[in-house]
Amino acid sequence: MNRIKILSPATVANLACGFDVIGLALDIPVDEILLYKSNSPGIRINRIDGTTLPKDQKKNVAFVSLQALLKKYQQRFYKEKKIGFEIELIKNIHPGSGIGSSAASAAGVVYGANILLGNPFNRMQLIRFAMEGERIASGSAHADNVAPAIMGGVTLVRSYQPLDITKLHSPNELWVSIIHPQIEIKTSDAREILKQKILMTDAIRQWGNIGALVAGLYQENYELISRSLEDFIVEPIRAMLIPAFYELKIRCKEIGALGGGISGSGPSVFMLSKGNDIAKKVTEVMNLVYSPLKVDYKTYTSPINQKGVKFSEIL
Repeated sequence: MNRIKILSPATVANLACGFDVIGLALDIPVDEILLYKSNSPGIRINRIDGTTLPKDQKKNVAFVSLQALLKKYQQRFYKEKKIGFEIELIKNIHPGSGIGSSAASAAGVVYGANILLGNPFNRMQLIRFAMEGERIASGSAHADNVAPAIMGGVTLVRSYQPLDITKLHSPNELWVSIIHPQIEIKTSDAREILKQKILMTDAIRQWGNIGALVAGLYQENYELISRSLEDFIVEPIRAMLIPAFYELKIRCKEIGALGGGISGSGPSVFMLSKGNDIAKKVTEVMNLVYSPLKVDYKTYTSPINQKGVKFSEIL
């Protein structure tokens, strides 16, 4: 294979209590990535549809992630032979949406390139390469989006030094409703407003929720999952950036949502529900809350994507 198409999913990071360590993959929306292996050395981005991204390729997460992979590949396997790639990005996940747009680009290109090169790297190595793209996007090489994008399902980053990531159990009936207000919040900006120090009492409550969330997922205990979806550290600060945030949470829980919060750095808001029927009602409530506001928005209703980024077709 020299030309392939890859589908790379949107992701929800943090899951309320798990800042920078927990994330999940969605079925929709997905980015489409066309990747071509070339005998001409270097990486070229030939087309970007759906959004405007930096013209300087060294500021493009797809370029930087693939460059990290290619450098390691040539060091290990082909020091003499030069290999190149050409990329076409069809962005269905809007940058600054809070549902892992940069992660989808980064994860998709490294996953696709690995296939074209004969799968020399494992998924943990691919996550490392994709994290370099995230470093460009947000100033921090975090894995809570790229890990579920590459591994699928719900993932937990136990440690960054050394990198240690595990895939958690996710109940089949767990569904996600998303509303994406069409305002942009850059991850780097959203990080700047966070406190550098937190109270020990808040930290203890947060640790308890993370542990309980993981237990709830494995036990398929939806009441425990619901009680765990509280964020005492990041949400109180970032919520002020999102219109009608608390009204969304209250009204969605009234209709049956388990709970939710800010997806990544926002402005998207996610809510978890037990079953597709409730999730659809939650999405309808999201529409009702936002329709009177003078803010454009999109909504999605999705199961958890258990496979993550995937090969679509040979071109």
